[in-house]
Amino acid sequence: MPGSIKDRVAIVGMGCTQFGTHWDKGPGDLIVEAVQEAYEDAGINEERIGACYVGTLFSMGGRAVSEPLRMQYKPVTRLENACASGHEALRAGAYAIAAGIYDVVLCVGFEKLKDEGMSGLPGMENRTCTHYQSTMPGVFAMMANKYFDRYGIKPEEGKEMLAKISVKSHANGFLNPKSHLKRKLTIEQVMNAPIIAQPLGLFDCCGVSDGAAAAILCSPDIAKEFRPDPVYIKALQICAGPSTGRMLKNYDYTHVEESVRAAKAAYEEAGVKNPREEISMAEVHDCFSITEAVTMEDLGFSERGKVKDDIDAGTFHLDGKLPVQPDGGLKCFGHPIGASGIRMVYELYLQLQGRADKRQLKDPTLGLAHNMGGEPYMPLTSVVIVGN
Repeated sequence: MPGSIKDRVAIVGMGCTQFGTHWDKGPGDLIVEAVQEAYEDAGINEERIGACYVGTLFSMGGRAVSEPLRMQYKPVTRLENACASGHEALRAGAYAIAAGIYDVVLCVGFEKLKDEGMSGLPGMENRTCTHYQSTMPGVFAMMANKYFDRYGIKPEEGKEMLAKISVKSHANGFLNPKSHLKRKLTIEQVMNAPIIAQPLGLFDCCGVSDGAAAAILCSPDIAKEFRPDPVYIKALQICAGPSTGRMLKNYDYTHVEESVRAAKAAYEEAGVKNPREEISMAEVHDCFSITEAVTMEDLGFSERGKVKDDIDAGTFHLDGKLPVQPDGGLKCFGHPIGASGIRMVYELYLQLQGRADKRQLKDPTLGLAHNMGGEPYMPLTSVVIVGN
């Protein structure tokens, strides 16, 4: 349809480093590792690349990628859109292909957060809002408490609901050789972990990681020159709201309007009528366990106020009706901010090609990736749908 990216861009190669603490590697080492895997996957080299698009939060300029790759005299554009930076790089590359400007482009997302000294509590700017000063754990703890209150969930029941999310993600990540955290958890361990911001404990929060991911995009008419099983972009939507939630004392905290609208636009673009039935798997922005729970409702996978029923039923497990975080998610795979969006698509790409090894799903056809940058009352969200 006019104005749609659907089936106008193919993914023919992808690469991803292990996410984790890489004190022995610099950003350039991670970039080269991810891009080299993508080149080998597509069976090409740098000469075939028309342009490069880079998503990163902290590194400035396109040279952060062009120099380690020894990329000679190519156009390289650096993009930043908070936690959606990786999806923003994909979006720029996809639009360049769809516009007919380039036949083949490289998209890279990376971050070396351990070198930045970044962590969840120190370093947050003290933004005075209507009734509190915010840290990320504190804001999402407010989301959890408000969700429990609105839907009549007792605090202990709510903590158990969230614990089941973390246990599921760790079980999936345990099967993934590239995940940051490789430890299975029990519900009791999650519920009894030290509290970071009530009710969120240590295992309800994603960690800070180093890592890089890369994708090779091309026009569909040449895709099978590179591989017999390309994956096609069906939708790519990014949504920024007015940030008015931070100024409202009655902001509900139990949904993220930007996620709702980005998903609606993506479903329309991809031709998806019933996401719960048509989407085969999802990678979502689970910076905290409550974020995943609320996102299930924002994406239309669960009815409002009913996600607990789906969590209890195992709907989002690897063997469930709609697997979520098959690679472990931010919670277990890790979250190098600029790399996360492309990492999500990397997992969907492997699943669609039947290459996800021990976590391989049966006959997936459509995969969805969702990112959310910022607090729930003022985020920028993105939704990408890919398929065969």
